[in-house]
Amino acid sequence: MWVGKVQVGGGAPVSVQSMTNTDTKDAATTAAQINQLARAGCEIARVAVPDREAADVLHLIKKQIEIPLVADIHFDYRLALTALEKGVDGLRINPGNIGKREKVSEVAAAAKERGVPIRIGVNAGSLEKDLLDRYGSPTAAALVESAMRHIQLLEELGFFDIKVSVKASNVSLMLEAYRMLAEKVNYPLHVGVTEAGTLRSGVIKSAVGIGALLAEGIGDTIRVSLTGHPLEEVRVGYEILKSLGLRTRGIDLVSCPTCARTRIDLIRIANEVEDRLRGITKPLKVAVMGCVVTGREKRRKPTWVLPAGKG
Repeated sequence: MWVGKVQVGGGAPVSVQSMTNTDTKDAATTAAQINQLARAGCEIARVAVPDREAADVLHLIKKQIEIPLVADIHFDYRLALTALEKGVDGLRINPGNIGKREKVSEVAAAAKERGVPIRIGVNAGSLEKDLLDRYGSPTAAALVESAMRHIQLLEELGFFDIKVSVKASNVSLMLEAYRMLAEKVNYPLHVGVTEAGTLRSGVIKSAVGIGALLAEGIGDTIRVSLTGHPLEEVRVGYEILKSLGLRTRGIDLVSCPTCARTRIDLIRIANEVEDRLRGITKPLKVAVMGCVVTGREKRRKPTWVLPAGKG
């Protein structure tokens, strides 16, 4: 499938997404943040569309950016219809909270007419009441049943340009749900740990959850959900992909953890090197080593070894 000019699934590289934290109604500020994310490598940008005022300016945002724009819709199917009219490249909806079948049918028909894909975004925090009553809690089976219910609904409406996610803030639950879903469908999977947390805890949860699935070959596009600036989501996303050899964008920094052999301020130097090389997009491995032992062990082409204290 294609989200704008970005292929998702079908053997394409795993794409990196993020979501703005600006007020969508402020089209200029939102577009500026999307362009900032794009410079960092973000390939698909999503914006919240909580009301008509936000939906009405989507075309203004679209005119100012180069990467695909996805509208995130909850509850009001009319916002999805407006977003499509404004030219978005993708929709994220949860058909379970859009309303009656007739409303979902209108959205599906409008999306199909424009060639716009829909992501079915199932979330452990917003499962349907009947599933919660039956399962007693947001279990992996409940998440997958919700996703399959929504997939079946769109398929019955003749809509097949679908991506799916079954996110949870609990990593074990998220892993189980995605593994179950991957056994049932061939649609592209949008992978992430929702509400992962702050930069420190959220990075760990996301790296474990997203990384584990990608290592198993599950996942076509990712979004790292962090409480912070979305730039960090993009950077962490690429670090996860680079660690698995799935993408090669930018610097792969190698640095030793320091020990009693270290005679200089290696921590400061390594952090400074990382900051100064952040804007480089060419895939390069750079090593910052603190003693002769690690320097000799790590020196291999195409690694750059920067002797501590000399640059």
